[in-house]
Amino acid sequence: MEYIPNILFAILLIVGVGYFAKNVKKLTRNIKLGKDVDRSDNKSERWKNMAMIALGQSKMVKRPIAGFLHIIVYVGFIIINLEVLEIIIDGLFGTHRVFTKVLPDSVYGFLIGSFEILAVLVLITVIIFWLRRNVIKLKRFLSAEMKGWPKSDGNIILYFEVVLMTLFLVMNATDAEFQAMGSGNIISKHIAGLFGSGEHLHIIERAAWWLHIAGILVFLNYLYYSKHLHILLAFPNTWYANLKPKGQFVNDASVTKEVKLMMDPNADPFAAPAEGEDEGEPEKFGASDVQDLNWVQLMNSYTCTECGRCTSECPANLTGKKLSPRKIMMDTRDRLEEVGKNIDANNGTFVDDGKSLLNDYITTEELWACTSCNACVEACPVNIDPLSIIMEMRKYLVMEQSAAPTELNVMMGNIENNGAPWPYNQMDRLNWKDEN
Repeated sequence: MEYIPNILFAILLIVGVGYFAKNVKKLTRNIKLGKDVDRSDNKSERWKNMAMIALGQSKMVKRPIAGFLHIIVYVGFIIINLEVLEIIIDGLFGTHRVFTKVLPDSVYGFLIGSFEILAVLVLITVIIFWLRRNVIKLKRFLSAEMKGWPKSDGNIILYFEVVLMTLFLVMNATDAEFQAMGSGNIISKHIAGLFGSGEHLHIIERAAWWLHIAGILVFLNYLYYSKHLHILLAFPNTWYANLKPKGQFVNDASVTKEVKLMMDPNADPFAAPAEGEDEGEPEKFGASDVQDLNWVQLMNSYTCTECGRCTSECPANLTGKKLSPRKIMMDTRDRLEEVGKNIDANNGTFVDDGKSLLNDYITTEELWACTSCNACVEACPVNIDPLSIIMEMRKYLVMEQSAAPTELNVMMGNIENNGAPWPYNQMDRLNWKDEN
């Protein structure tokens, strides 16, 4: 009978971690549906980006208030959960605060005292975040794409953090042995009196202990369904981010080949392929669905924090256009999830569902509203690149469907016929020099 709690704890831990591992496998599968792209160059710069942006939160603090509050939650939540290691050991082996046996009281007290202070700071910060979303109602949290589940998800995470921090403090406040130490109970000693004294304290402490670890495991598995998946993906996302100068677009190899043929006066565009060279069927230009994007772009969609900084900086959005870079990422993630569920339902094979990212999720009006200024890319605190997805879908519209807006078709026709975007004869191109 004395081992039943340990067995129950082991089962809880195995189920929680096992379900999380299953979701990670599904997440990895979905990301790998994207095309391959090599982002292994300049490793030193990539490690630096990850350290500064994902770990150091350097882009978050560009908006000082939100950045400072986020750092409190980020640091507090991560450091406080270091005590999960002690809980796991205690749960599996039936010990109680095992680290008090291996660490000096002063060291253990310093650690737990720091955790308690951070827990209070996290509680205060989370309440401020809740007020910003639900009372002050900041404009970037009120966009059309933030209604329904995205709004609920943002609040659910805040409630999770309030509950977990509260349980941590209650667990400490009702632990008679810990309170008797008189070290580390910086905050909990002030609330211990609320629970009185007697045998019931042990029941409350055990209940808070079990609920705390269960809550952490539930939170861990909730991440897959939440925008807070960025807690895990921000690190690889910043490492694999595009290091090329903003505004430098990737040249399509097949298009580059055609241009070189056009520029070479000795080239024969009708010549047969060289021996051993099989051109095969030309690849699809651009992207109309998630499988046409590369895997980094798909990882970007899962990493999106839905903070709205990209949309709040977007000049097209600010002038009333329908484009929202945040919505582009959310739509890409939603479509990718739909494709993943399709694969799960059809024994690992995708069955055409008659839908696509283009039109069913993202409209051409949104795509053509983009000015390609890179403001969204610069604003993102975790180096997400909505512009690359927009440009891939534009490429599909132009090169596969010839569906560019009239103004662009006129310009491209002028370039083809006149060698310039303007509608005049090539012989008149230098007339401007005679005007002075």
